[in-house]
Amino acid sequence: MAEQSTQSIEVDAPPERVMAVIADFGSYPEWAKQVRETEVLATDADGNPKQVKLTLDAGPIKDVYTLEYDWAADGRSVSWHLVKGQMQKAQDGRYELAETPGGGTKVTYTLSVELALPMIGLLRRKAEKMVMDTALKELKRRVESGPA
Repeated sequence: MAEQSTQSIEVDAPPERVMAVIADFGSYPEWAKQVRETEVLATDADGNPKQVKLTLDAGPIKDVYTLEYDWAADGRSVSWHLVKGQMQKAQDGRYELAETPGGGTKVTYTLSVELALPMIGLLRRKAEKMVMDTALKELKRRVESGPA
């Protein structure tokens, strides 16, 4: 299994608001720059997206892949793994939300990606860091300024 990268950011909104944005896959193309299309293929018993097909266009890296999600009952975390992809052999990720004393949320994002093409570990970790950094900043911007 590939090594994981982890980053965190603080968002000026309660965890419920942050999780609502994370779960709204239909809106990803509006705020997640590299996501061109999303399609919820299946939902779980609670109506949460279970399998989601994503079309990614990150310049030289383009991929269409399906992720399967597992939503925590407390609404404070969601994890996922790759079901199938073109450029990826594996992807495991997780968002964990923790309320901060000021009523905001600390969002911790953990990601591990294994590409179908071999990549030097240092370059892979740098790419993961860039993806995570962008994702967290875009999530923060969407939650703090986006529609309620």
